[in-house]
Amino acid sequence: MFSGQIPSQISQLSNLSSLDLSDCGLQGNIPVGIFKLPYLKVLNLAFTSFLGEIPTSIGNLGSLNTLDLRSCNFSGSIPSSLGNLTSLIYLEISNNSFVGKIPSSMGNLTQLTDLSLRYNLLDGEIPFPLMNLTKLTSLELGNNNLEGRIPDSIFNLKNLKYLDLGRNSFSGSVEFGKFVKLKYLTILILSNNQVSVLIEDANANASLPKFQFLGLSSCNLNKFPDFLKNQDRLVCLDLSNNNIHGMVPEWIWDTSKLSLEVLCLAKNFITSIGQHPMPLTGTRLVGLNLRSNLLQGSLPIPPATISHYDMSENSLTGNISELICSLTSIQVLDLANNNLSGSLPRCMQNFGASLLVIDLESYKFRGNIPQTWTQGTELRIINLRHNRFQGQLPRSLAKCMMLEVADFSDNKLHDIFPSWLENLPNLKVLNLRSNNFHGQIGASKAGYNFPNLRVIDLSLNGFTGKLPFEIFGNYWKPREFANSHILSYIQVNSSVVPRRFLCKAWLYDYNYTMTLTNKGVAVFYEKVLELFKAIDISSNRFGGEIPESIENLRGFRLVNLSNNVLTGHIPLSLANLTELESLDLSENNLSGEIPQQLTQLTFLGFFNVSNNLLTGPIPQGNQFGTFGNNSYEGNSELCGRPLSKDCEDSNAYLPAPPSISVDQSQESGSAFEFGWEILVVVVVGYAFGQVVGVTIGHIVITRKHDWFMNIFGK
Repeated sequence: MFSGQIPSQISQLSNLSSLDLSDCGLQGNIPVGIFKLPYLKVLNLAFTSFLGEIPTSIGNLGSLNTLDLRSCNFSGSIPSSLGNLTSLIYLEISNNSFVGKIPSSMGNLTQLTDLSLRYNLLDGEIPFPLMNLTKLTSLELGNNNLEGRIPDSIFNLKNLKYLDLGRNSFSGSVEFGKFVKLKYLTILILSNNQVSVLIEDANANASLPKFQFLGLSSCNLNKFPDFLKNQDRLVCLDLSNNNIHGMVPEWIWDTSKLSLEVLCLAKNFITSIGQHPMPLTGTRLVGLNLRSNLLQGSLPIPPATISHYDMSENSLTGNISELICSLTSIQVLDLANNNLSGSLPRCMQNFGASLLVIDLESYKFRGNIPQTWTQGTELRIINLRHNRFQGQLPRSLAKCMMLEVADFSDNKLHDIFPSWLENLPNLKVLNLRSNNFHGQIGASKAGYNFPNLRVIDLSLNGFTGKLPFEIFGNYWKPREFANSHILSYIQVNSSVVPRRFLCKAWLYDYNYTMTLTNKGVAVFYEKVLELFKAIDISSNRFGGEIPESIENLRGFRLVNLSNNVLTGHIPLSLANLTELESLDLSENNLSGEIPQQLTQLTFLGFFNVSNNLLTGPIPQGNQFGTFGNNSYEGNSELCGRPLSKDCEDSNAYLPAPPSISVDQSQESGSAFEFGWEILVVVVVGYAFGQVVGVTIGHIVITRKHDWFMNIFGK
């Protein structure tokens, strides 16, 4: 693989007709020498790391017929000089960061057959001259910020086979019957706009093209469109996020019965999938998504071909049938938030190595967790929280080397700490909250120490002994993350690739959610950022002193050690946790003074040391001016603001001295912060590093306001 930059001498290859540098390690700006090659017909720079703006001199490549710049790091506007490339047949510049409007000059490219601008940041309306490109067979404008009405002139592009306008901000209405003019159209995506699709009666739609891939998500549909009765070649159908009520009609399962592989009906008001007990068994479905409907009754069992099965957030009842064990190709199984009950079938160990996600969050599953995955698997997320599982954790999880999230919170498990998971290199979240775990957590014997763990919740258990900081990630020393400026979440992105239709995959995103006690309240995180770090070991019986090695939790946002039997002083080294936002040491037996150096924690929005044995003056200044009486109550020997008890020592109100233990070079100053969705109002501190709380929305805390506004200002 090549790396580095393209030498400027490339311009001396004056007779070069084809240049393919795709999928190499090349980076930097495109050398202008490329645009001095008069006979160049093919230029392919796809999947490289070129960045910056495309120079206007690209318009000099008058012989070019193929230009592929997809999946690079280009930004800025699309140069209008592209309109000079009148010999272009294929233009692919998707998956970049282009902004602004689509240049009207692109209407000059009358030889184009394939045009892809999707996955950029383009805005404005579709320029009218683009409708001059009557040779187009593929037009991809999806996943931008385009707006306005979808022009009727688009129906003049009579050679179109592929039309993607999804995930924009188009408005108005579209008369679906007009698509009869596009008789070659097989892929149509109108999903996730603000468009109402108007569908006439069945007789008027008999001459519509035969679709293979049809996306009508968020199109204000109130019933299953009748024209689907005549569609016998569908492979993928998306009718999610509409207002469809009632039962799935029987003819849906017969329509395209031999071809349909992906069906998405999520976020509607569907009450039943049909009158027959198991209408799915005769299908060839690979992906089925009925999330967030009103389904009742027993869990339908899909065909053995299924790889993605999402029936979460319904009202399904009863046990899971052992027939589910026939799903040997399953990758994502999400049955969360139903009323399913009983024990899990032991035959679930038959699930193959392809399993990525299993989410059985509920409130009624009971019994032991089967010893599944005995041969190892690709499993990345297991979520069995909010159930009544008993017994021990399955030791076979130690073979799941790809595991990122293990959430068994709010069950009745009775076990010791699973130190045998410490060798999992990708484990990021371990949530054992509210179970019957017990015993001491000893130091690692193997030396693996949970190398990638970022969020651990052991609260509301029966753990004893010393605080277990030494077992986790070599004291959880700071790690370097590639592309740490990018806000990425703990999720599984997988694609449902139909067997018969490999040119287009149906993307499926599973986002891990969790509830964590933050700033004294239960906060629901709709998404969890990769770089978010938190530890909650509250409500156990940990004893002894807080070790000075707690300073190695640098980068942590939340530390909750409350409601244990900790003794000794609050260590000065806590002042090194410069990104800390919530610190709860309440309900312990801590003594001595609160270190004045803690005033240097300028992100600290919540501080609670109530109900301890602390003495002396309360630190003053910075964030400590925002904490109320309830942060200190139950410590009769504390004095100073905000308490009414004055300190006898007149120096108690002087500013804190400079700390000799805080390593100022470790202060990150990072533009990164974390976003969460919450169900409560979070009121936090102000002054340095002001933190803003919001409800049911992202909370973003940052020192670099300009960076935040550039990214999210719109």
